[in-house]
Amino acid sequence: MPSALSMQGLTKRYGTLTAVDRFSLEVERGTVFGLLGPNGAGKTTLIKMLTTLMRPTGGDAFIEGHSVISAGKKVRELIGVVPQENNLDRYLTARENLVLHARMHGMAPRDYTPRIDQLLELTGLSSRRNDFPDTYSGGMQRRLVVARALVHSPRLLFLDEPTTGLDPQSRRALWEHIRTLRSEMTIFLTTHYMDEADSLCDRIVIMDHGKSLVDGSAAELKERFAHAHIYELEVRRDAGRYEETFRALPEVTSQEREGDAFRLILRDEESLKPLMDSIASGDIRRICLVEPSLEEVFLDLTGRTVRE
Repeated sequence: MPSALSMQGLTKRYGTLTAVDRFSLEVERGTVFGLLGPNGAGKTTLIKMLTTLMRPTGGDAFIEGHSVISAGKKVRELIGVVPQENNLDRYLTARENLVLHARMHGMAPRDYTPRIDQLLELTGLSSRRNDFPDTYSGGMQRRLVVARALVHSPRLLFLDEPTTGLDPQSRRALWEHIRTLRSEMTIFLTTHYMDEADSLCDRIVIMDHGKSLVDGSAAELKERFAHAHIYELEVRRDAGRYEETFRALPEVTSQEREGDAFRLILRDEESLKPLMDSIASGDIRRICLVEPSLEEVFLDLTGRTVRE
């Protein structure tokens, strides 16, 4: 049986710039797969190629065994796409938006009418079916975009940063809806929220500069970072002087400071004693060990410099 998604040396170049560099990957059916990466890593370009919006420079990708290059029409029948923006038709009601999508996929009214009613009920929009999207909250609009992507019962659902701009309550509601879909289809998720990837994804790939850096479950990726010993430390005085002191210690591999508080990554467990010896008696307000997070893994692999 073919994978839900197979990428084989997928490449996209713009002149001398390689946005996606010989990307190869297999995604099993029924998986919630997460793709993480900083701005400019190549995620958007990769998704555009996988959803047939952009032709690869090299390589190929297969959705349920069908090439995105030579079988684009079939691929579009098999996928649903939730883009970053709420690109709903503002001059159609919620239900009319779903009907238009169904008709674009060649569905007959006898098939799409019960399907649309079911989706509006599942997304909590049934009572607002005849209202226009502009009268919806941001969270309701995102749920409608998800419902639209599901009308034709896709085999593979692409969710491109689905909760960006939502309040915490709306984010959690959408998470719960995504969880209900995992038994019906394969889900390909991109997000900048590490807690979202940690909570939803069975498997995660972190990419940068067009290449895959690491691949595994959230637990496996955090285990990879477990060699780092992270401490939060707050001093009572002389934080500026201690910043210089910590920078000079070979046992401190990274530090961040905010006021009198520091976040320090030590080389190993034996490094704690030299650190403590460098601090005058009575200057420590508090110190605690911090468990590594998916965000720490991400920053360790992609760097801490802000990108445009």
